[in-house]
Amino acid sequence: MLTTTPQYNKLSIIMISKHKQTSTDTQNSDTTSRSAVTEGSSTPLSATLTIGRLIEAHVVFIQQWLREQAQPLAMEAWQWLGAQPMRKYVSSEDLQRLLNDWLLSQPMTEIMRQDIRDILQTLIYHPVNDSVPLSELVDDAQVDTLATYVGSHKQQRNILIHTLVGNETFADLLTQTLYHAINDFMETTLDKAGGVGKLMKLGRSSFEKATNRNLDEKLQAYLHRNIKDLTRRAETNAQQHLSNEEVTRLLVTGWARVKDQPVSQLQRYLNNNPDNSSIDHIEASVQQSYNRLRLSPYLHSLVTASVETWYANHQSDTIATVAASLAIDEQAMAQLSNALLPIAQDAIESTWLSAHIREMLQAFYMQPNIKEGLGFDNT
Repeated sequence: MLTTTPQYNKLSIIMISKHKQTSTDTQNSDTTSRSAVTEGSSTPLSATLTIGRLIEAHVVFIQQWLREQAQPLAMEAWQWLGAQPMRKYVSSEDLQRLLNDWLLSQPMTEIMRQDIRDILQTLIYHPVNDSVPLSELVDDAQVDTLATYVGSHKQQRNILIHTLVGNETFADLLTQTLYHAINDFMETTLDKAGGVGKLMKLGRSSFEKATNRNLDEKLQAYLHRNIKDLTRRAETNAQQHLSNEEVTRLLVTGWARVKDQPVSQLQRYLNNNPDNSSIDHIEASVQQSYNRLRLSPYLHSLVTASVETWYANHQSDTIATVAASLAIDEQAMAQLSNALLPIAQDAIESTWLSAHIREMLQAFYMQPNIKEGLGFDNT
């Protein structure tokens, strides 16, 4: 039941009474009656004004009024909403629930995943990539800045070199590489040496019998004993060669060699076979990481801290100020209002809206004090 204030009830009774008085005066003066309530009707108002007919007239009037006022009403609503402080309607907890319950708790649907794959396919293999150089994506100033930044971090670079060159895995790899290189060289040389080669192989066999050790094992043991010294030398050489200036120069020179190539060159590193698509693999890998992270306490902690920081900075701002930070201003809202106007007009013309308006008016006119004040036929 729609509640009304006594003041609104009194005002309605006064207006209806004046309307009845006007109709009575018109009849007494034998002048032409005023137009009927319902459009197209030629029946005098005093003879047709029942609650039912009055409600229908109101429904028609309200819909017509809304059609004419939809756009200015939308702008006035935005202006009013934009002036309100954000904290009046939105709390930090509301934002937390929105992100946790809607974004993080729900896995990405297969439809959305397929859309992502299709869009990536379109972007990566679009014909325009054949005529656009890489330099249009990244300019020289960005590369220079990046190269200078990387080149200036000497300590971090030396730690990385030490981690790569000075670890046991690298030592073992270097040992095996050197061993195979020496062994291959010896075998190839002895095979080509003819009689001398056979003599050297005989000497090798005699050495192994005399020492009771395999020459290959002795060679590997020797390399392993000395490999630490070799890795230290390799690390020192790498650190000396990869100076700040050298790293910067390598990056800038490398970019200069590829910047004029078309963007489509990146396709060379991808497989476009439908049965083994790189895009499918990339999307699946990202999806796997996302599904793992979105449920992890780690990500939830970061999201919570981020929301709290943002809310603390903007809770006193108006909604218009927050929207302006997203480039949403009154002009943008006017364009959006124009775009959505056909939807609003169709909604205003819909039967469900007229039914709700009718229900609201019926609840209003069925109030005892309103019915009594009208004094019309209640049908």
